[in-house]
Amino acid sequence: MNQFMEWITQPWPWYVAGPLIGLMVPALLILGNKTFGISSSLRHVCAMCVPSGIPFFTYNWKKEIWNLLFVLGILIGGFVATNYLANPDSIIVSEATQADLKALGVTDFGNLLPADIFSWENLFTAKGLLFFVIGGFLVGFGTRYAGGCTSGHAIMGISSLQWQSVLATTFFMIGGFLMTHVFLEPLMKLVGF
Repeated sequence: MNQFMEWITQPWPWYVAGPLIGLMVPALLILGNKTFGISSSLRHVCAMCVPSGIPFFTYNWKKEIWNLLFVLGILIGGFVATNYLANPDSIIVSEATQADLKALGVTDFGNLLPADIFSWENLFTAKGLLFFVIGGFLVGFGTRYAGGCTSGHAIMGISSLQWQSVLATTFFMIGGFLMTHVFLEPLMKLVGF
């Protein structure tokens, strides 16, 4: 049992984790004619909870209960992995990335998420407003506008040969590169980071 726990707590190489993720696509399609994606679960929760007659939320959300259970499984799996199966080794961040992040004021490399940005103290600051509220809104809006999230388009859409997903994933990547290399530093300075 100790050997299994040691094996499961180590990071899995790309050639194991990647195919496992990739095999979910045909498994979902073959076993249940379902598509992989996470962002639609928010719509299902709203349809379940919002009693008004908003047309966007008026559909048979009970047919999609599997998606809500899938997301619940992700949350439970994340909790178990973080609290019981966490890799005890330090997070490895390259020297070049650390130097770039230190120049932006991020100095905490001890956790999965840097406390310099992701902490309760930052939630009600200008930086918290930018990262969590405005950033969260833009991610949600972009997901709805693009017709799905990065996992839905990049994993499910491309593998099922949908040109819209190739286009969306291309622009997700371009947006990420632009944010990282063009807009991030001025935005960090703007909020006093």
